Amino acid sequence: MASGDEKRRLTILGSTGSIGTNTLDVIERLGGRKKFEIAALTGNGNIPLLAEQARRLGAELAVTADEERYGELKDALSGSGIAVAAGRSGLIEAAERDAGWVMAAIVGNAGLAPTLAAARRGAAIALANKECLVSAGSLFLEAVRKGGARLLPVDSEHNAIFQVLESEQRHAVERIILTASGGPFRTKSLEEMRHVTADIARAHPNWSMGLKISIDSASMFNKALEMIEARHLFGFRPDQIEVIVHPQSVIHSMVGYSDGSVLAQLGCPDMRTAIGYALSYPKRSALPVERLDFAKLARLDFEAPDESRFPALRLARRAMEAGGVQGAVLNGAKETALEAFIKARIGFLAMAEIVEKVMDALADLPAAATMDDVFAADEKARQIAAGLIA
Repeated sequence: MASGDEKRRLTILGSTGSIGTNTLDVIERLGGRKKFEIAALTGNGNIPLLAEQARRLGAELAVTADEERYGELKDALSGSGIAVAAGRSGLIEAAERDAGWVMAAIVGNAGLAPTLAAARRGAAIALANKECLVSAGSLFLEAVRKGGARLLPVDSEHNAIFQVLESEQRHAVERIILTASGGPFRTKSLEEMRHVTADIARAHPNWSMGLKISIDSASMFNKALEMIEARHLFGFRPDQIEVIVHPQSVIHSMVGYSDGSVLAQLGCPDMRTAIGYALSYPKRSALPVERLDFAKLARLDFEAPDESRFPALRLARRAMEAGGVQGAVLNGAKETALEAFIKARIGFLAMAEIVEKVMDALADLPAAATMDDVFAADEKARQIAAGLIA
């Protein structure tokens, strides 16, 4: 944190999404414009919200990822003195602005290039974009290392591990345990899951999230991506990364050590906890989140995940063990299948079936030497998935 009256400069990539709006809420509760300067905000199609955020926080630059909405954003910010940009170049311009802390919350591969730009200039990156590590893990981490950047995980699971992983005891870590709520279909049969719609799948029992991530949680593809992320973030072997279903979503993840100790981070399910920790690190700030009432909670339940109903977990292990660009293949196929499910072109269970077929077809792709190789693998996966859907 900055000392004295010095303001911290921040950029939020993806400010209109669930993570972005929660980030701005935390910023305002911790002092708003008195404590922070907003170098840039970026969004996609919600121009009224993006413009309102930019005016409210006094952002220097506002960017829409949709080039066709540039004029609309410019009109919405007319007379404000706020600069406006659009498209991929605009996102990169936002990431390259002088800001010590960057929230990387753009969903999908669209977030990869701007987050890389922030890493290359050495920013502290609050990482909520999964694709940076899932699709481009080793290349992205190399850019972080060379640029002198720092990763501060924002996913509640990775943030929990970050909090309880004792850096001087890494040699004693036996396992990383990611918790999963089980989503809305934890107790549903395969036959019941076969007939669910996107509206049903988006209704998460514990967390308030966007449409795509809510459906990914329902299929456990979200947890599959988190497994691959954890592999890259913390550097442990695939066989050291476990998933346990924990319906209450109170324990956010755990680290098991060689002396039998298991350290866990607990809290009410509220993304502002992880966001606030990343924003204030290495200090902790007072946050307006609900406190755990253990007497009221009374019990914590755990169960092994059923990979016959949630094959995404098995596919994640396959991708981790294969390495190379298999994470990019899995993610590209998953995103294509997810879009088709949202549009009711395929069923819920077909998403995993399509991903597995694409991984079979591209099992022999060579490892990526450049980011272009990552994008090429992603594009091949999307093309094959689209063909299967058609």
